[in-house]
Amino acid sequence: MALNIISNYAANVAHRNLTASDTMATRSLSKLSSGTRVVSARDDAASMAIGARLNATTEALKTASVNVGQANSMLQIADGGMATIDNILVRMKTLAVQASSGNLSDTERGFLNDEFVQLREEIDRIASSTNFNGIQLLGDGGDVALDFADLEAAGTGAALSAVNGFDAVAITDNNYWATDTDTDITDNQFTVNINYAAGGQVIMTVAATVDGDNRTQSIDVSDYVTGGSKVMGAGDKATLSFDELGLSFSINNNFTASVDSIAADNTGNSDFGTDTVFNGIAGNNSTANVVTMAADNGQQLQSSIEFQVGGGNTANDRLSITLNAVDSDTLGAGALGTQTSLQDLGATAISTAANAQSSVEVVTRAIDDLQRARAAVGTSQNRLDFAGQNLATTQENTESARSTLLDLDVAAEMTAFTSKQILVQSGVAMLAQANQMPQNLLRLLQ
Repeated sequence: MALNIISNYAANVAHRNLTASDTMATRSLSKLSSGTRVVSARDDAASMAIGARLNATTEALKTASVNVGQANSMLQIADGGMATIDNILVRMKTLAVQASSGNLSDTERGFLNDEFVQLREEIDRIASSTNFNGIQLLGDGGDVALDFADLEAAGTGAALSAVNGFDAVAITDNNYWATDTDTDITDNQFTVNINYAAGGQVIMTVAATVDGDNRTQSIDVSDYVTGGSKVMGAGDKATLSFDELGLSFSINNNFTASVDSIAADNTGNSDFGTDTVFNGIAGNNSTANVVTMAADNGQQLQSSIEFQVGGGNTANDRLSITLNAVDSDTLGAGALGTQTSLQDLGATAISTAANAQSSVEVVTRAIDDLQRARAAVGTSQNRLDFAGQNLATTQENTESARSTLLDLDVAAEMTAFTSKQILVQSGVAMLAQANQMPQNLLRLLQ
């Protein structure tokens, strides 16, 4: 090769090799800093694709394990409620056997009958109140909810709106309507009135109805008038609680304007519930002050609950658990539900010796019914335990497979990185030497 000073072939070769060494060292450094063998698809596209799917599967399995734990917790709550009901049934059988004996008079049997009936009601209360995150476990909740359609424009309760001072209406668990024994609750409602009273008082009254039975509660809201101790300004919020009915009303600053309007007219024509142009607002009819109740479907016992115990969307990734009611309507009715239940015994279950003797058989059958329901819960718990163990094993193996594909062998990569560092250092040195070679040709020109 001719010697020249225009082109430095050796320097170009050294530079190319130095660039390659530096690139390899940089990639090695990125792997060491991230701890993964595949930093980008250029490293190993197939492994990256498989590893991404395995990683998604691992995270899904972790969540499924949490689902299994929560399912077990739910069933544990159900089993605890059943254990209490079992104790109650044992006591009820004791009372029935005692009342069956001829050495007692009707007076003593009356005492025993009172306790028997109360214990039966306690079974229903436990079955109704035992839930997990609002999901009924042992029986229907028997609760109600507001029919929110009534509160919408043109609804029967449309006057309970923000413009009149009402932000929201809430119903508590211990509400008046929970006593409703009728499956048809459309006759249940409440009415809100705010009236001027003698002496300048302004009284808010809520009248509630359940199965034709009426109950009312009133609160003096005179202090909410302008200048009063509870006057509300822009942005103010407050709550009016009607504890006897189980209702509460969230109010805003417009409530003061409503009270002012009522207090200013001592004739009663401007009362809320009477004035069809309330607060002087056209179309604001305060007689639209009635709200009805609707069934709270979330409080009904579901026939079965499906738990997601896998990371996929197949039937095998879900586990269905059947829940059995254990209230007085069900207990004693037998496996087919055709025999006399605890509820069928009525209010005179053990008031006579004959009734008590029949009740012994019913309570015995109720205990058997409860054990069937409890055994089903125990079976599901054991199945969930095995499902959890399988998830743990699958998760471990999936993580191991992902690790094999993506995780970095730090020792081997560190060795490679050291080698590349040496190549970079050698390349820098050789490039310097190559750049010195044209200097030697200058001697020929001297």
